[in-house]
Amino acid sequence: MLTMLWNGSALLRGYLRSSMPTNRVVDWLRTPNGLKWAVPVAAMAIPSYLFAMSICATLIERGGPGCLNCLVVLFAWDSIKFAVVGLWAVLRLSTMWLARLSRLR
Repeated sequence: MLTMLWNGSALLRGYLRSSMPTNRVVDWLRTPNGLKWAVPVAAMAIPSYLFAMSICATLIERGGPGCLNCLVVLFAWDSIKFAVVGLWAVLRLSTMWLARLSRLR
């Protein structure tokens, strides 16, 4: 039973990793070519997702359908994901810059 759950979760993770748009963008931002775009993309994506989350939460408070709660959670998760990628990119770029600087000395 545990093996079946493990294999099922691995299949679900593989499907979500390859088909969800934000996961594909995050994977691209982690490549060397996408690293220089990570901070600007994160700076645009975080406020956008937070704004979408606040719109959905406002609609729910005003009597909208409860299924919008799923979108609130999704938008919150995506904003956190892009915040982590933005911070990771800043750290990665700074270590690359320091490594180049140390080679020059």
